[in-house]
Amino acid sequence: MVHIGFGNILVMNRVIAMAAPNSAPTKRTIQEAKNRGQLIDMTSGRRTKVVIFLDNGHVILAALAPETIAGRLQVSRSNPG
Repeated sequence: MVHIGFGNILVMNRVIAMAAPNSAPTKRTIQEAKNRGQLIDMTSGRRTKVVIFLDNGHVILAALAPETIAGRLQVSRSNPG
């Protein structure tokens, strides 16, 4: 599990991709997930910096940069437990 900001924790073994939120296909995917009820906003009102896609179809919005999340994942893998 990795802290993705503002008290939010994400199980990283469910993540299949992380993308920038500013491309048209990503914006379309966000809207589709919202319509399906599978969008989870973990930004706490901040600007979305990364869109995280899970293996079950859920889409997560986070306010941390993808590099920050990837760095935290590296640290958590090197310090298990």
